[in-house]
Amino acid sequence: MRPIPLLLFIGIMLSIFSCRSDFETVTSTGDLKFSKDTIYLDTVFSNIGSSTYRLKVYNNSKNDITIPSIKLGKGLNSKYRITVDGLQGTNGKIFNNVDLLAKDSLYIFIETTANIADAIPNDFLYTDQIQFDSGENLQNVKLVTLIQDAVFLYPKRFADGTTETLPIGNEKIDGFYLDENDPVNGNELQFTNDKPYVIYGYAAVPSNKTATFEAGTRVHFHANSGLIVANNASININGTLSTTDKLENEVIFEGDRLEPDFSDVPGQWGTIWLSDGSTNNTFNHLTIKNATIGLLIQNNDGTTVSVKNTQIYNSSNYGILAQTAKINGENIVINNAGLANLACTYGGNYSFVHSTFYNNWNSSQQVAVLVSNYILGAVPEVKDLTAATFNNCIIYGSYSNEMSLTKKTGAAFEYQFNNCLIKFDNVANQFTTNPDYQFNTDTAHYNAILLNKDPKFFNILRNKFNIDETSAAFAKGNSAYLIPFDIRGNLRVLPPDLGAYQNKTFPK
Repeated sequence: MRPIPLLLFIGIMLSIFSCRSDFETVTSTGDLKFSKDTIYLDTVFSNIGSSTYRLKVYNNSKNDITIPSIKLGKGLNSKYRITVDGLQGTNGKIFNNVDLLAKDSLYIFIETTANIADAIPNDFLYTDQIQFDSGENLQNVKLVTLIQDAVFLYPKRFADGTTETLPIGNEKIDGFYLDENDPVNGNELQFTNDKPYVIYGYAAVPSNKTATFEAGTRVHFHANSGLIVANNASININGTLSTTDKLENEVIFEGDRLEPDFSDVPGQWGTIWLSDGSTNNTFNHLTIKNATIGLLIQNNDGTTVSVKNTQIYNSSNYGILAQTAKINGENIVINNAGLANLACTYGGNYSFVHSTFYNNWNSSQQVAVLVSNYILGAVPEVKDLTAATFNNCIIYGSYSNEMSLTKKTGAAFEYQFNNCLIKFDNVANQFTTNPDYQFNTDTAHYNAILLNKDPKFFNILRNKFNIDETSAAFAKGNSAYLIPFDIRGNLRVLPPDLGAYQNKTFPK
Protein backbone atom coordinates (compact mmCIF):
# COMPACT_ATOMS: atom_id res chain seq x y z
CA MET A 1 0.00 0.00 0.00
CA ARG A 2 1.26 3.43 -0.87
CA PRO A 3 1.52 5.77 2.17
CA ILE A 4 -1.00 8.57 2.51
CA PRO A 5 0.65 11.96 1.81
CA LEU A 6 1.05 14.12 4.93
CA LEU A 7 -1.13 17.01 3.74
CA LEU A 8 -3.90 14.58 2.73
CA PHE A 9 -3.70 12.92 6.16
CA ILE A 10 -4.00 16.30 7.89
CA GLY A 11 -6.99 17.19 5.72
CA ILE A 12 -8.75 13.92 6.59
CA MET A 13 -8.16 14.41 10.30
CA LEU A 14 -9.43 17.99 10.19
CA SER A 15 -12.58 16.92 8.36
CA ILE A 16 -13.23 14.24 10.98
CA PHE A 17 -12.89 16.62 13.90
CA SER A 18 -14.80 19.39 12.15
CA CYS A 19 -17.85 17.13 12.06
CA ARG A 20 -17.99 17.50 15.87
CA SER A 21 -19.68 20.83 16.58
CA ASP A 22 -19.42 20.66 20.36
CA PHE A 23 -18.30 18.51 23.24
CA GLU A 24 -20.14 17.22 26.25
CA THR A 25 -19.67 19.20 29.43
CA VAL A 26 -20.98 19.22 32.95
CA THR A 27 -21.94 22.30 34.90
CA SER A 28 -19.22 23.78 37.08
CA THR A 29 -19.54 22.80 40.72
CA GLY A 30 -17.67 25.77 42.19
CA ASP A 31 -14.24 24.13 42.30
CA LEU A 32 -12.40 26.57 40.08
CA LYS A 33 -8.90 27.64 41.09
CA PHE A 34 -7.43 31.10 40.49
CA SER A 35 -3.94 32.51 40.08
CA LYS A 36 -4.91 35.25 42.59
CA ASP A 37 -7.80 35.77 44.96
CA THR A 38 -7.48 39.58 44.70
CA ILE A 39 -6.34 41.68 41.75
CA TYR A 40 -4.78 44.98 42.81
CA LEU A 41 -4.86 47.34 39.86
CA ASP A 42 -2.21 49.92 40.67
CA THR A 43 -3.07 53.55 41.30
CA VAL A 44 -4.76 55.35 38.42
CA PHE A 45 -5.63 58.97 37.86
CA SER A 46 -9.28 59.93 37.73
CA ASN A 47 -10.80 59.13 34.31
CA ILE A 48 -7.51 57.75 32.94
CA GLY A 49 -7.49 54.11 31.86
CA SER A 50 -5.38 51.58 33.72
CA SER A 51 -2.94 49.04 32.39
CA THR A 52 -4.26 45.55 31.67
CA TYR A 53 -4.02 42.95 34.44
CA ARG A 54 -4.29 39.18 34.09
CA LEU A 55 -6.13 36.48 36.01
CA LYS A 56 -5.78 32.80 35.21
CA VAL A 57 -8.68 30.43 35.94
CA TYR A 58 -8.01 26.67 36.29
CA ASN A 59 -10.24 23.64 35.88
CA ASN A 60 -8.32 20.95 37.75
CA SER A 61 -11.11 18.38 37.51
CA LYS A 62 -11.32 15.44 35.09
CA ASN A 63 -14.47 16.84 33.49
CA ASP A 64 -15.02 19.33 30.73
CA ILE A 65 -17.18 21.99 32.37
CA THR A 66 -19.44 24.90 31.54
CA ILE A 67 -19.33 27.91 33.83
CA PRO A 68 -22.92 29.26 33.70
CA SER A 69 -21.82 32.86 34.18
CA ILE A 70 -18.74 35.02 34.63
CA LYS A 71 -19.62 38.60 35.44
CA LEU A 72 -18.65 41.72 37.32
CA GLY A 73 -20.46 42.12 40.63
CA LYS A 74 -21.69 45.61 39.75
CA GLY A 75 -22.89 44.35 36.41
CA LEU A 76 -23.19 46.79 33.54
CA ASN A 77 -22.54 49.70 35.92
CA SER A 78 -19.08 48.47 36.86
CA LYS A 79 -16.10 50.68 36.00
CA TYR A 80 -14.06 47.57 35.30
CA ARG A 81 -13.88 45.83 31.93
CA ILE A 82 -12.90 42.21 31.33
CA THR A 83 -12.30 39.88 28.43
CA VAL A 84 -12.55 36.10 28.88
CA ASP A 85 -10.26 34.15 26.56
CA GLY A 86 -10.56 36.93 24.01
CA LEU A 87 -14.35 37.18 24.20
CA GLN A 88 -15.97 40.58 24.87
CA GLY A 89 -19.24 39.34 26.38
CA THR A 90 -21.89 41.96 27.09
CA ASN A 91 -20.03 45.27 27.20
CA GLY A 92 -17.08 43.52 28.79
CA LYS A 93 -19.15 42.92 31.94
CA ILE A 94 -21.21 39.72 31.62
CA PHE A 95 -20.38 36.34 30.03
CA ASN A 96 -22.68 33.31 29.87
CA ASN A 97 -21.98 29.59 29.46
CA VAL A 98 -18.19 29.66 29.25
CA ASP A 99 -16.69 26.25 28.48
CA LEU A 100 -13.45 25.07 30.06
CA LEU A 101 -11.83 21.74 29.26
CA ALA A 102 -10.60 19.33 31.90
CA LYS A 103 -7.13 20.10 33.27
CA ASP A 104 -7.15 23.33 31.29
CA SER A 105 -7.23 27.04 32.06
CA LEU A 106 -8.48 30.32 30.64
CA TYR A 107 -7.29 33.91 30.85
CA ILE A 108 -9.26 36.92 32.03
CA PHE A 109 -7.84 40.38 31.30
CA ILE A 110 -8.97 43.28 33.47
CA GLU A 111 -8.90 47.08 32.99
CA THR A 112 -10.61 50.04 34.59
CA THR A 113 -11.40 53.69 33.96
CA ALA A 114 -12.94 55.29 37.02
CA ASN A 115 -13.59 58.73 38.44
CA ILE A 116 -12.64 59.86 41.92
CA ALA A 117 -16.38 60.23 42.58
CA ASP A 118 -16.77 56.46 42.10
CA ALA A 119 -14.34 55.68 44.91
CA ILE A 120 -14.99 55.11 48.59
CA PRO A 121 -14.75 58.65 50.07
CA ASN A 122 -12.35 57.93 52.92
CA ASP A 123 -9.74 55.78 51.20
CA PHE A 124 -10.33 56.55 47.48
CA LEU A 125 -10.56 52.86 46.62
CA TYR A 126 -12.80 51.60 43.86
CA THR A 127 -13.69 47.94 44.28
CA ASP A 128 -15.70 45.21 42.58
CA GLN A 129 -15.40 41.49 42.05
CA ILE A 130 -15.47 38.95 39.25
CA GLN A 131 -18.22 36.44 40.08
CA PHE A 132 -18.13 32.88 38.79
CA ASP A 133 -21.50 31.12 38.78
CA SER A 134 -24.05 31.88 41.54
CA GLY A 135 -25.82 30.40 44.55
CA GLU A 136 -23.99 27.56 46.31
CA ASN A 137 -21.38 27.43 43.52
CA LEU A 138 -20.56 31.15 43.66
CA GLN A 139 -16.85 31.97 43.64
CA ASN A 140 -15.33 35.42 43.33
CA VAL A 141 -12.06 37.26 42.81
CA LYS A 142 -11.83 40.76 44.31
CA LEU A 143 -10.77 43.81 42.29
CA VAL A 144 -9.21 46.83 44.01
CA THR A 145 -8.02 50.12 42.51
CA LEU A 146 -6.77 53.30 44.18
CA ILE A 147 -8.00 56.38 42.32
CA GLN A 148 -6.04 59.58 42.60
CA ASP A 149 -7.59 62.94 41.80
CA ALA A 150 -5.43 65.29 39.76
CA VAL A 151 -5.26 68.59 37.92
CA PHE A 152 -5.06 67.92 34.18
CA LEU A 153 -3.24 70.39 31.95
CA TYR A 154 -3.38 69.90 28.19
CA PRO A 155 -3.62 71.71 24.83
CA LYS A 156 -7.02 72.99 23.78
CA ARG A 157 -8.89 71.11 21.09
CA PHE A 158 -10.61 73.39 18.59
CA ALA A 159 -13.96 72.95 16.82
CA ASP A 160 -12.24 71.96 13.56
CA GLY A 161 -10.52 69.04 15.30
CA THR A 162 -7.07 70.63 15.48
CA THR A 163 -5.08 70.91 18.71
CA GLU A 164 -3.31 73.88 20.24
CA THR A 165 0.41 74.01 19.37
CA LEU A 166 3.55 75.90 20.36
CA PRO A 167 6.00 77.35 17.81
CA ILE A 168 9.49 75.83 18.21
CA GLY A 169 11.76 77.38 15.60
CA ASN A 170 10.23 76.57 12.23
CA GLU A 171 8.17 73.73 13.66
CA LYS A 172 5.19 73.30 15.93
CA ILE A 173 4.63 70.86 18.75
CA ASP A 174 1.55 69.91 20.75
CA GLY A 175 1.57 72.31 23.64
CA PHE A 176 0.07 75.33 25.37
CA TYR A 177 0.95 78.31 27.55
CA LEU A 178 0.20 78.12 31.25
CA ASP A 179 -2.48 80.67 32.15
CA GLU A 180 -2.52 82.50 35.48
CA ASN A 181 -6.24 83.19 34.98
CA ASP A 182 -7.48 79.88 33.64
CA PRO A 183 -11.30 79.62 34.07
CA VAL A 184 -11.08 75.98 35.27
CA ASN A 185 -7.71 75.60 37.04
CA GLY A 186 -7.16 79.14 38.27
CA ASN A 187 -3.52 80.18 38.38
CA GLU A 188 -1.69 77.53 36.37
CA LEU A 189 1.67 79.17 37.10
CA GLN A 190 1.34 78.36 40.80
CA PHE A 191 1.82 74.61 41.35
CA THR A 192 0.72 73.43 44.79
CA ASN A 193 0.79 70.14 46.68
CA ASP A 194 -3.01 69.91 46.99
CA LYS A 195 -3.32 67.47 44.08
CA PRO A 196 -0.87 65.94 41.62
CA TYR A 197 -0.70 67.44 38.13
CA VAL A 198 -0.86 65.50 34.88
CA ILE A 199 0.49 67.29 31.80
CA TYR A 200 -0.25 66.35 28.18
CA GLY A 201 1.92 67.98 25.54
CA TYR A 202 4.39 70.71 26.44
CA ALA A 203 3.32 73.28 29.01
CA ALA A 204 5.12 76.58 28.45
CA VAL A 205 5.83 79.38 30.90
CA PRO A 206 5.03 82.62 29.01
CA SER A 207 7.58 85.38 28.59
CA ASN A 208 7.95 87.66 31.66
CA LYS A 209 6.14 85.11 33.85
CA THR A 210 7.37 82.72 36.55
CA ALA A 211 6.16 79.20 37.26
CA THR A 212 6.50 78.37 40.96
CA PHE A 213 6.37 74.88 42.46
CA GLU A 214 5.80 74.65 46.20
CA ALA A 215 7.25 71.93 48.43
CA GLY A 216 5.60 68.54 47.97
CA THR A 217 4.31 69.20 44.44
CA ARG A 218 3.96 66.13 42.20
CA VAL A 219 3.91 66.54 38.41
CA HIS A 220 3.30 63.63 36.03
CA PHE A 221 4.06 63.97 32.33
CA HIS A 222 2.39 61.91 29.62
CA ALA A 223 4.48 60.50 26.77
CA ASN A 224 6.01 63.23 24.55
CA SER A 225 5.26 65.88 27.14
CA GLY A 226 7.31 68.27 29.22
CA LEU A 227 7.78 71.82 30.40
CA ILE A 228 9.28 74.77 28.47
CA VAL A 229 10.53 77.98 30.06
CA ALA A 230 10.33 80.64 27.34
CA ASN A 231 12.48 83.71 26.63
CA ASN A 232 12.49 86.03 29.70
CA ALA A 233 10.42 83.49 31.64
CA SER A 234 11.49 81.77 34.87
CA ILE A 235 10.93 78.62 36.86
CA ASN A 236 11.38 78.32 40.63
CA ILE A 237 11.34 74.87 42.26
CA ASN A 238 10.91 75.42 45.99
CA GLY A 239 11.16 71.94 47.45
CA THR A 240 12.41 71.56 51.00
CA LEU A 241 14.14 68.91 53.07
CA SER A 242 12.11 65.73 53.68
CA THR A 243 12.34 63.67 56.86
CA THR A 244 11.35 60.28 55.36
CA ASP A 245 12.12 58.23 52.25
CA LYS A 246 8.68 59.23 50.93
CA LEU A 247 10.25 62.59 50.04
CA GLU A 248 7.15 64.35 51.28
CA ASN A 249 8.59 67.83 50.76
CA GLU A 250 10.44 67.09 47.53
CA VAL A 251 9.11 68.36 44.20
CA ILE A 252 8.93 65.30 41.92
CA PHE A 253 8.68 65.24 38.12
CA GLU A 254 7.99 61.82 36.57
CA GLY A 255 5.82 60.00 34.03
CA ASP A 256 2.10 59.31 34.37
CA ARG A 257 2.41 55.51 34.44
CA LEU A 258 2.04 54.72 38.15
CA GLU A 259 2.44 50.95 38.00
CA PRO A 260 5.56 49.52 39.71
CA ASP A 261 6.72 48.02 36.41
CA PHE A 262 7.21 51.58 35.11
CA SER A 263 8.96 53.00 38.17
CA ASP A 264 12.43 52.80 36.58
CA VAL A 265 11.74 52.85 32.83
CA PRO A 266 13.75 55.61 31.08
CA GLY A 267 12.35 57.91 28.39
CA GLN A 268 8.68 57.93 29.43
CA TRP A 269 8.37 61.67 28.81
CA GLY A 270 10.32 64.56 27.31
CA THR A 271 12.23 67.17 29.27
CA ILE A 272 12.27 70.33 31.38
CA TRP A 273 13.56 72.79 28.79
CA LEU A 274 15.06 76.13 29.76
CA SER A 275 15.07 77.66 26.30
CA ASP A 276 17.07 80.58 24.89
CA GLY A 277 16.83 83.64 27.08
CA SER A 278 15.12 82.11 30.12
CA THR A 279 16.15 83.89 33.30
CA ASN A 280 16.57 83.54 37.07
CA ASN A 281 15.82 79.82 37.19
CA THR A 282 16.21 77.97 40.50
CA PHE A 283 15.87 74.31 41.46
CA ASN A 284 15.96 73.09 45.05
CA HIS A 285 15.01 69.65 46.36
CA LEU A 286 13.77 68.40 42.99
CA THR A 287 13.67 64.77 41.82
CA ILE A 288 13.36 64.03 38.08
CA LYS A 289 12.67 60.45 37.01
CA ASN A 290 12.44 58.57 33.72
CA ALA A 291 12.70 61.50 31.28
CA THR A 292 14.40 61.61 27.90
CA ILE A 293 16.49 64.57 29.09
CA GLY A 294 16.05 65.59 32.72
CA LEU A 295 17.08 69.24 32.34
CA LEU A 296 17.79 70.81 28.95
CA ILE A 297 19.41 74.21 29.54
CA GLN A 298 20.17 76.29 26.47
CA ASN A 299 21.76 79.71 26.27
CA ASN A 300 20.11 81.25 29.30
CA ASP A 301 20.39 85.03 29.43
CA GLY A 302 23.55 85.25 31.52
CA THR A 303 21.92 84.74 34.88
CA THR A 304 23.08 81.64 36.71
CA VAL A 305 20.80 78.60 36.87
CA SER A 306 20.91 77.41 40.47
CA VAL A 307 20.52 73.63 40.87
CA LYS A 308 20.71 72.44 44.48
CA ASN A 309 19.80 69.20 46.29
CA THR A 310 18.52 67.71 43.06
CA GLN A 311 18.29 64.06 41.97
CA ILE A 312 17.90 62.89 38.36
CA TYR A 313 17.42 59.21 37.56
CA ASN A 314 16.92 57.04 34.45
CA SER A 315 17.18 59.51 31.58
CA SER A 316 17.24 57.80 28.20
CA ASN A 317 19.63 60.45 26.78
CA TYR A 318 20.99 62.96 29.34
CA GLY A 319 20.42 63.79 32.98
CA ILE A 320 21.44 67.42 32.39
CA LEU A 321 22.26 68.66 28.89
CA ALA A 322 23.62 72.22 28.96
CA GLN A 323 24.49 74.23 25.86
CA THR A 324 26.15 77.65 26.31
CA ALA A 325 24.61 77.80 29.76
CA LYS A 326 25.64 79.07 33.16
CA ILE A 327 24.99 76.69 36.05
CA ASN A 328 25.85 76.56 39.73
CA GLY A 329 25.23 73.04 41.08
CA GLU A 330 25.40 71.85 44.69
CA ASN A 331 24.48 68.45 46.17
CA ILE A 332 23.40 66.97 42.83
CA VAL A 333 22.97 63.22 42.28
CA ILE A 334 22.52 61.82 38.75
CA ASN A 335 22.36 58.11 37.94
CA ASN A 336 21.71 56.18 34.77
CA ALA A 337 21.63 58.05 31.46
CA GLY A 338 21.92 56.66 27.94
CA LEU A 339 24.57 59.14 26.82
CA ALA A 340 25.79 61.21 29.78
CA ASN A 341 24.62 62.08 33.27
CA LEU A 342 25.93 65.60 32.84
CA ALA A 343 26.84 67.10 29.46
CA CYS A 344 28.27 70.65 29.51
CA THR A 345 28.52 71.39 25.80
CA TYR A 346 28.94 74.27 23.34
CA GLY A 347 30.83 76.33 25.87
CA GLY A 348 29.33 78.04 28.90
CA ASN A 349 30.26 78.46 32.55
CA TYR A 350 29.72 75.64 35.04
CA SER A 351 30.45 74.96 38.69
CA PHE A 352 29.54 71.77 40.56
CA VAL A 353 30.33 71.13 44.22
CA HIS A 354 29.70 68.05 46.39
CA SER A 355 27.88 66.23 43.58
CA THR A 356 27.69 62.56 42.64
CA PHE A 357 27.58 61.53 38.97
CA TYR A 358 27.26 57.76 38.58
CA ASN A 359 26.27 56.22 35.27
CA ASN A 360 25.04 52.64 35.40
CA TRP A 361 23.72 52.53 31.82
CA ASN A 362 24.62 49.29 30.07
CA SER A 363 26.54 50.76 27.13
CA SER A 364 30.15 51.47 26.26
CA GLN A 365 29.01 54.82 24.83
CA GLN A 366 27.83 56.29 28.13
CA VAL A 367 29.84 58.51 30.46
CA ALA A 368 29.06 60.19 33.74
CA VAL A 369 30.43 63.63 32.76
CA LEU A 370 30.98 65.12 29.29
CA VAL A 371 32.53 68.58 28.78
CA SER A 372 33.01 70.25 25.38
CA ASN A 373 33.25 73.65 23.70
CA TYR A 374 31.51 72.82 20.43
CA ILE A 375 28.40 71.39 18.84
CA LEU A 376 28.33 69.85 15.39
CA GLY A 377 26.34 71.62 12.69
CA ALA A 378 25.93 74.91 14.55
CA VAL A 379 27.08 78.32 13.36
CA PRO A 380 29.46 79.08 14.93
CA GLU A 381 30.46 75.52 15.76
CA VAL A 382 32.54 76.45 18.81
CA LYS A 383 31.88 78.71 21.81
CA ASP A 384 34.00 79.64 24.80
CA LEU A 385 33.97 77.29 27.74
CA THR A 386 35.00 79.87 30.31
CA ALA A 387 34.80 77.47 33.25
CA ALA A 388 33.91 73.88 34.09
CA THR A 389 34.83 73.44 37.75
CA PHE A 390 34.22 70.32 39.82
CA ASN A 391 35.02 70.41 43.55
CA ASN A 392 34.59 67.54 46.05
CA CYS A 393 32.70 65.49 43.44
CA ILE A 394 32.44 61.80 42.53
CA ILE A 395 32.49 60.87 38.83
CA TYR A 396 32.05 57.12 38.54
CA GLY A 397 30.09 54.37 36.80
CA SER A 398 29.98 50.93 35.24
CA TYR A 399 32.13 51.78 32.20
CA SER A 400 35.93 51.97 32.22
CA ASN A 401 36.16 55.71 31.44
CA GLU A 402 33.41 57.85 32.95
CA MET A 403 34.67 61.30 31.93
CA SER A 404 35.04 62.80 28.47
CA LEU A 405 36.72 66.12 27.66
CA THR A 406 36.36 67.03 23.99
CA LYS A 407 37.41 70.33 22.45
CA LYS A 408 38.04 72.11 19.20
CA THR A 409 40.35 75.01 18.51
CA GLY A 410 38.97 78.51 18.09
CA ALA A 411 37.30 78.83 21.52
CA ALA A 412 38.35 78.71 25.16
CA PHE A 413 38.33 75.39 26.98
CA GLU A 414 38.84 75.97 30.70
CA TYR A 415 38.28 73.18 33.22
CA GLN A 416 39.30 72.37 36.78
CA PHE A 417 38.87 69.27 38.98
CA ASN A 418 39.70 69.63 42.67
CA ASN A 419 39.45 66.85 45.25
CA CYS A 420 37.39 64.56 43.02
CA LEU A 421 37.12 60.79 42.76
CA ILE A 422 37.18 59.92 39.05
CA LYS A 423 36.89 56.60 37.25
CA PHE A 424 39.19 56.64 34.22
CA ASP A 425 40.92 53.32 33.57
CA ASN A 426 42.58 54.37 30.30
CA VAL A 427 42.15 50.90 28.83
CA ALA A 428 44.79 50.06 26.20
CA ASN A 429 46.55 53.33 27.11
CA GLN A 430 44.81 55.26 24.34
CA PHE A 431 44.78 58.45 26.46
CA THR A 432 48.30 58.18 27.88
CA THR A 433 49.66 61.09 25.85
CA ASN A 434 46.44 63.13 25.74
CA PRO A 435 47.23 66.41 27.54
CA ASP A 436 43.67 66.71 28.92
CA TYR A 437 43.91 63.54 31.04
CA GLN A 438 47.14 64.01 32.96
CA PHE A 439 45.53 63.58 36.36
CA ASN A 440 48.74 63.27 38.37
CA THR A 441 51.00 65.82 36.67
CA ASP A 442 48.73 68.56 35.30
CA THR A 443 48.33 70.70 38.41
CA ALA A 444 46.78 73.51 36.40
CA HIS A 445 43.66 71.38 35.88
CA TYR A 446 43.76 68.60 38.50
CA ASN A 447 44.38 68.71 42.24
CA ALA A 448 44.07 65.86 44.76
CA ILE A 449 42.42 63.43 42.34
CA LEU A 450 41.50 59.90 43.51
CA LEU A 451 41.69 57.77 40.39
CA ASN A 452 39.73 54.53 40.03
CA LYS A 453 39.05 54.12 43.75
CA ASP A 454 35.83 52.38 44.79
CA PRO A 455 33.32 54.76 46.44
CA LYS A 456 31.38 51.75 47.79
CA PHE A 457 27.92 53.21 47.45
CA PHE A 458 25.26 51.56 49.60
CA ASN A 459 22.90 50.41 46.84
CA ILE A 460 23.29 51.65 43.26
CA LEU A 461 20.14 49.96 41.93
CA ARG A 462 18.04 51.74 44.56
CA ASN A 463 19.83 55.06 44.05
CA LYS A 464 21.37 54.91 47.52
CA PHE A 465 24.60 56.81 46.90
CA ASN A 466 25.46 57.45 50.51
CA ILE A 467 28.77 56.05 51.76
CA ASP A 468 30.40 54.92 55.00
CA GLU A 469 33.91 55.05 56.42
CA THR A 470 35.10 52.20 54.14
CA SER A 471 34.56 54.31 51.02
CA ALA A 472 37.50 55.80 49.16
CA ALA A 473 35.51 59.06 49.18
CA PHE A 474 35.36 59.15 53.00
CA ALA A 475 36.89 62.35 54.45
CA LYS A 476 38.69 63.20 51.20
CA GLY A 477 37.03 66.54 50.54
CA ASN A 478 38.61 69.97 50.78
CA SER A 479 37.01 72.23 53.39
CA ALA A 480 37.65 75.22 51.12
CA TYR A 481 34.76 73.99 48.93
CA LEU A 482 32.47 72.97 51.78
CA ILE A 483 28.69 73.03 51.40
CA PRO A 484 27.67 72.88 55.10
CA PHE A 485 24.78 70.41 54.71
CA ASP A 486 24.50 67.40 52.41
CA ILE A 487 21.53 66.50 50.19
CA ARG A 488 19.72 64.87 53.14
CA GLY A 489 20.34 67.79 55.49
CA ASN A 490 23.17 66.09 57.40
CA LEU A 491 25.83 68.45 58.74
CA ARG A 492 29.17 67.88 57.03
CA VAL A 493 32.18 67.48 59.27
CA LEU A 494 35.79 68.33 58.46
CA PRO A 495 37.30 67.05 56.33
CA PRO A 496 34.08 66.43 54.40
CA ASP A 497 33.29 63.38 52.31
CA LEU A 498 33.24 63.61 48.53
CA GLY A 499 29.94 63.62 46.71
CA ALA A 500 26.44 64.67 47.68
CA TYR A 501 26.23 62.54 50.85
CA GLN A 502 28.08 63.01 54.11
CA ASN A 503 28.93 59.70 55.76
CA LYS A 504 25.84 58.75 57.75
CA THR A 505 24.37 55.26 57.84
CA PHE A 506 20.70 54.75 57.07
CA PRO A 507 18.78 51.61 56.01
CA LYS A 508 19.78 50.03 52.74
